[in-house]
Amino acid sequence: MSTHPRNMRTGSEADPSVDEPRRPVRFLREVGSLPTVIVVTLCVVLGLPATILLTPDQHTTVAGQDLSVGARVPSLSWSGPAQLVQIGNTQLDVPPLDIAGPLRPRITLGPVRRNAAAVAALDPANGNARQTAQSQITDAFTRWYAWAAVILFAITIGLVALAGCLRMLITMRRESRAVIATSSHAPLTVHQLWQRSRTQVRAMVAAASTVSVAAWAACGMLAYTGVTDGLAHVRSLTDLVGSYYVAPTPVGPVIDGYVGAVIGDSRAARLGGAPVTDASDEDRACARSNDSLATEIAALASLPVANLACSGATTLAGLRGPQHIGATVVPAQVGRLRQLSGLRFVVVVIGPNDLGWGDQLRYCYGVQDCSDRLTEGEFAYRLAAFDSAYGDLLHDLNDLPGAPQVIVMTSYDIFTIDPSCPDAQGPPGAAGLDGQAVDLLADRNRQLNDVLSAGAQKYGFAVARPVLTPLCAQISDSLGPDIQGLGDPAPFHPTGVGVLRLASSVLRVLNPPR
Repeated sequence: MSTHPRNMRTGSEADPSVDEPRRPVRFLREVGSLPTVIVVTLCVVLGLPATILLTPDQHTTVAGQDLSVGARVPSLSWSGPAQLVQIGNTQLDVPPLDIAGPLRPRITLGPVRRNAAAVAALDPANGNARQTAQSQITDAFTRWYAWAAVILFAITIGLVALAGCLRMLITMRRESRAVIATSSHAPLTVHQLWQRSRTQVRAMVAAASTVSVAAWAACGMLAYTGVTDGLAHVRSLTDLVGSYYVAPTPVGPVIDGYVGAVIGDSRAARLGGAPVTDASDEDRACARSNDSLATEIAALASLPVANLACSGATTLAGLRGPQHIGATVVPAQVGRLRQLSGLRFVVVVIGPNDLGWGDQLRYCYGVQDCSDRLTEGEFAYRLAAFDSAYGDLLHDLNDLPGAPQVIVMTSYDIFTIDPSCPDAQGPPGAAGLDGQAVDLLADRNRQLNDVLSAGAQKYGFAVARPVLTPLCAQISDSLGPDIQGLGDPAPFHPTGVGVLRLASSVLRVLNPPR
C-alpha cells in the first residue's frame, strides 16, 4: 500500500485514475472562472497600453533621412489619427490616416539632411524611390510590432504568475484555517498545493495568452486597414502633412572677417545699454548696445563676432523674415548670416518674444491669480506655434555654408519668491507677484527651455545654459545685479554683468579654435 501523502486524503485526490478524466472539465471550468476572467481583462485593458508605451521605436533610413517608427501614446478615444513628429512640428496629426483601436502608428523624422541619398530619392528618373521608402517603413513597423508582441507576452505571463501566486496564498490560508478548525488532516505540502493550482495556472495562461494574441492581432489589422485606406486618398506630401519648408534667401553682399555671429532678440542686443559708437539707422532701430552679447563674446574669446541681434525680434519677424521697426526694415538675420563667409560658430538667442512674454508679465502683475485656463491655453498655443517656427530655424542653421557650430541659448528665470521685493510688487496699483505667480512664470520658462534644448540636441547643436541671479534674490558678489529691475531702462533684460554671464555660458560650450 502506497504511503504517499496524497493517498491519506479521500476522493479524487487519492486516486489519480479518478482525477485524470476530470482534468479537462476542471480546465474548462477554470477558463470561465472569475479569477481567470479578471486576469484576461487586465491583460487586455492594461497590457495593450503598457505594451505600446514600453516598446521602443525602431530606426531606419529612408532617402538618406533618419526615421523611427513606433506608436503614439494610447488614448481613451475609439479612433484617432496617426502621427508625424518632426523637429518643430511636435505631435503633428495626419488626419487622412484615421486608425481605430489603441495602436496608431507614429513616425519621427529629423533632422532633415541634404545628402546624396536624398538627391537620388528626389530624382524623377528614380522610379523605385517610393516603393523602397514604403518597404523600409513597413519593415521597421513590422519589427516594432514583433517586439511589441514579445513584450505583451511577457506582461501576460507576469500577470498570470502574480495571479497564480495570489491564488496559492489564498489556498494556503484557507487550508491552514481548515486544519486549525477541524484537526482532521495534516496541512497540504507545497507539492500538493502545486498539484491543485497547476490546472488553474494552465487555464489562466491559455486564456490570457489566447485573448492577448487575438487582441494584438486585431489591433494590428485595424492599424493596417486604417493606414492603407488613408494612403489610398493621398496624392502628395501636402495631402499627408499639409505644410512645407522654404529657406530664407541670402541678403546683402558676402562679408569676410568674422569668426562668429550672434542672432536673436533684445537680450542679445543688450537693450538698455549704451548705444554703439557710430551707430547706423539699423543699430539705433534695433537698440544695439556697445556691450552686447556679441561684443562680450568677442572680448572673452579674442575673436571677431558679428552682432545681428535686434530688439523685438521673433523667429518669423526678425530671424527668418524681415523685421519692421517704424520706418526701418531690418533684413532677416538668417539671410544676413548666410552671407558671412568663414563663420566658425553662431549663437542663437530667441523665444520670449514669440511667446509674448511681456504680455504674460503684465497680466500676472495686474491680477491676483494669473493661473487661469484661458491664459494657459493661449500660452500652449503660442508655444506650439514657436515650436513649429523654431524647427524651421534649426533647419536653416543646419544648412549654413561651412557648417559652423550652432549654440542655442536657453532663457533665464527672472524672479525668485519674495513678495516683499519692490520688483515683485510691481508698479503702483498693481496686484504684484506672489509665490504662485512666480512658480507659474518659472514653469512656463522651463517649458520654453525644454523646446529650445530638445530641438538643439536633435540636430546635434550645443546648448548654452546661462545662470543669472534673479530679481529679488540676494546678490552673491559685488558686481551688481544680473537683471534690470522695474526702475532700470529695460526691465527684465540682462545688465552689463548679466550679458557677461551669458557670454561666459557660450564660451563653456564653444569648440576650441581650429
